[in-house]
Amino acid sequence: MKYILLLLLTTTYLSALVSIVPVEIGVKPGYSGNLEASLETKRGNTHKDNYKLGTRLNYDNNKNFVTWAEISGEYGESNEIKDTSKMYLHVRHIHALSQEDIRAEVFAQAEEDEFKLIKRRLLAGGGVRTKIFDGNLGNGKGYIGTGAYFEQVRYTSTDPEEDSARANLYFAYTSDFGADSKVSYSAYYQPNIEAFSDYITAQKLELKLHLYKKLFLKFQIAYDSDSKAPVGVEKYDFTQTTAFVLNF
Repeated sequence: MKYILLLLLTTTYLSALVSIVPVEIGVKPGYSGNLEASLETKRGNTHKDNYKLGTRLNYDNNKNFVTWAEISGEYGESNEIKDTSKMYLHVRHIHALSQEDIRAEVFAQAEEDEFKLIKRRLLAGGGVRTKIFDGNLGNGKGYIGTGAYFEQVRYTSTDPEEDSARANLYFAYTSDFGADSKVSYSAYYQPNIEAFSDYITAQKLELKLHLYKKLFLKFQIAYDSDSKAPVGVEKYDFTQTTAFVLNF
């Protein structure tokens, strides 16, 4: 069954996205990380290339905190015309507030996306993550997060600059199955605190299959929306991606 899924997934668009699996303290003590890469190439009636590379580094003190950082970049051309250019950096620190269930989170992020007209987006914030169940719904774990962040957005277009505060509310679920494989889901709702009609949503469903030793295949479906997207940019994005992940 695993190899049927592998055949089906590797025929789809190859790309890579940030992992959505909540990080637990004490699961991988010390330093660990992964390297994630993807490539799409088409020739003939369509001439297209798309490349993405990302890496993640974690440090877990095996007591009361874990810190991780992730950076990725993507570039693409269609018929020798650039159609994708983006960079992403995220750093997060998670600290235990109780023995099992409650964690404090602080994070910072920087990104740019030429074709969403984002010249620069910087944000920093924090909140609390609570584990609401463990072992239910298909032997999975569920989490809810509440918090807020401040962001600064600068556009390449004539859209006005943005300096705002947003609430950050999310639900996350993950379940292990088979030999080191897992399925995960996350949903985020991020309204502007001063204008709730200005909101961002993000949903991601991820399947990660163990292939060989430390090599994995990751399939992800994402649906993102921005109620106040820049002029000329769609208010939603749907992405179906597949990537290879090497843990270290």
